Amino acid sequence: MPASREIENEIKIVESYLSGKIDYEVSVSDLAKHLKSIKTYNETIFISLLKKFPNDIFGDLVLELPEYYLKKIIENIPAEQLSKAIEDLESDDATDLLQDIEQIDEQIAEEILSSLDKEDQEDIKRLRQYDEQIAGAYMQTEVFTASYDEKIHLAVDRLRDLKQKGELENVHQVFIVEKLGRLMFTILLEDLITFDFSNSFKKELEGREDNFKLRHVKDDEDISKVIGLFEDYDLLSLPVTNYQGKLLGRITSDDIHDIIEERATDQIYKLAGVDDEIEHEESIYQAGKSRLIWLLLNLFTAIFASVVIGQFEDVLTAYVALAVLMPIVASMGGNAGTQSLTIMVRQLAIGEINIKNAKEAIRKEMILSIVNGLVFAVIIGFVAFAWFGNSKIGFIIAASMLINLLCAGLIGSMVPLILKRAGVDPAIGSTVVLTTSTDIVGFLSFLGLASLVLI
Repeated sequence: MPASREIENEIKIVESYLSGKIDYEVSVSDLAKHLKSIKTYNETIFISLLKKFPNDIFGDLVLELPEYYLKKIIENIPAEQLSKAIEDLESDDATDLLQDIEQIDEQIAEEILSSLDKEDQEDIKRLRQYDEQIAGAYMQTEVFTASYDEKIHLAVDRLRDLKQKGELENVHQVFIVEKLGRLMFTILLEDLITFDFSNSFKKELEGREDNFKLRHVKDDEDISKVIGLFEDYDLLSLPVTNYQGKLLGRITSDDIHDIIEERATDQIYKLAGVDDEIEHEESIYQAGKSRLIWLLLNLFTAIFASVVIGQFEDVLTAYVALAVLMPIVASMGGNAGTQSLTIMVRQLAIGEINIKNAKEAIRKEMILSIVNGLVFAVIIGFVAFAWFGNSKIGFIIAASMLINLLCAGLIGSMVPLILKRAGVDPAIGSTVVLTTSTDIVGFLSFLGLASLVLI
């Protein structure tokens, strides 16, 4: 299959980068985008180009590519090359990549780990011990430290040397530690350049220590707390200590942004009833199977709602107008409930509310449901009366609209909290419960009132 002009251009850009002929800066993210397009066109060309990347960028590039590419990469890239690439990564990224490889092939992961130098092995093993919801799992052990009594010019010389050797990246702070490694102060580089380099840190900080006691987190704290600190204080990085106050590493903003993006994506997929990981697989069968199960569940709930409608066959036969208006009630209830549901799931996810303090959030949703219910009840009541010339039908749909919107607000705000208390992700299954409930309540209230009023 001949390559399109666009794909040919993508290949030329990557080849030019590899040969050093590009006279402008190309980011790892841009290279990953080019490679993704190339893989879609021709997997063989994709692998051949990937093999040519130097170790100092190869690991970052693999991390930038979709996770489901990794199986094909492992099958075609020698373990030795993967090992060298991991050595050039920062400890947190090296751990992430090795864990991803381990999920696909444990033997290759073990081979790569054993080939790393002892210090890298110890760092990775230590980071792998943390649960993925704990701050320690996201820290990198590469930090720049200086002792309290050290001359500032000596520390700056060390920093310059480490940067030139490529042993440190994205340095934003100098962490001042005492002899046992306990964190004392955190000095931003923008503050450091204002110091007198001939002084020691101790002399320069005397009398203004409180200005440099910046925030830090313990390695066993929940990552949600860390995310909150980064969002509230616009941090670039955050030191991580153990319970004794010893500096263990730092968490950087790029990792926090990745976590936020992953959580947001996960929530959207779950609310839609699809699996994040499966949807990113290339297998249409797996993605179709995942969606089929969810749609099958929706089918049964729809049948249940239809059974409710079937109980009112007589009134529907006598008044055709009811069949015309009936979907309006269910649709409005579903949409209103989805609004409440989305707000509650999001607030629970970012920690704005929890089970203990959710009363105010529920109260707000109920007030909004009452207001919206009254407004739309009046509107649809007049519309139905003008349409069919029957005041009773106008009253029935208005009352049903109010009932269903109240139900939607209550269910939309309560279901996520109930699932959270049960230890289930609030995003999973919420939409099915909501739509089924609003459909049934909508049909039952509308047709039930019609049976009482019209027959």
